[in-house]
Amino acid sequence: MTPITSHFCLEEFTASATAKAKGIANTPTQQAVVNITALCISVLEPLRKWWGNEVKIGSGYRCKALNQAVGGVYNSQHLTGQAADLCLDGDKQKGLKWFEYIRRNLPFDQLILEHNSNGTYWVHVSFNAQGKNRHQVIDNLLK
Repeated sequence: MTPITSHFCLEEFTASATAKAKGIANTPTQQAVVNITALCISVLEPLRKWWGNEVKIGSGYRCKALNQAVGGVYNSQHLTGQAADLCLDGDKQKGLKWFEYIRRNLPFDQLILEHNSNGTYWVHVSFNAQGKNRHQVIDNLLK
């Protein structure tokens, strides 16, 4: 394992069942590793410290081939290592708490509570260490 911070390792950001099944080498660039590190330091470690339990990455870095394979948008921040989708293990209420904590207390570029047609929820959060963070909140799932 390649540690990034005290609670996160690089492999958590590159692991992908889709990449494995399709034989895609999801290897981040050096700049993506810098961005992943900034995301961990600025957002994920503080969230982990506040929550007191493990914060799991469902989807982190995606190379272009993987992003296309999973149907990601062409300009996804996952491509640059600036975004992570946080697993909620079926607990939407936990997601709501994480969403609000990040929104009120942590720096971020984009924050979304998302779900798929199977009813699986996750929190998407991004952080831009090289520029201005937009503080874009998409909370239409909360209404």
